[in-house]
Amino acid sequence: MKDYIQLKMDMLDKYLGKMKVINAHVEVIKTTNHHQKGEIYSAEVNLAMAGDLLRVEKTEKDLYKAIDKVKDHLELVIKKYKGKIVGRKKKKEKLGAMEQS
Repeated sequence: MKDYIQLKMDMLDKYLGKMKVINAHVEVIKTTNHHQKGEIYSAEVNLAMAGDLLRVEKTEKDLYKAIDKVKDHLELVIKKYKGKIVGRKKKKEKLGAMEQS
């Protein structure tokens, strides 16, 4: 299981690029047995970035499906976060150029 999770999380490296991850926490659990339709699994990933926390949680009937969905959703969250960071840098550069004028 650990190898499968590591494989899926390693796939996200190409989206992170030069962004530094301070801490990555992955949690996979089987929820309580109060469900009438079998076991339910939950996968959660927390990525601590410089000043921000990216968090994704998914629940599925199949453990591997929950891990795959977390990876897919985290990919989208990273892309969105990366876009915000690039936007902030461009805005700062634009403001800096305006102040110098």
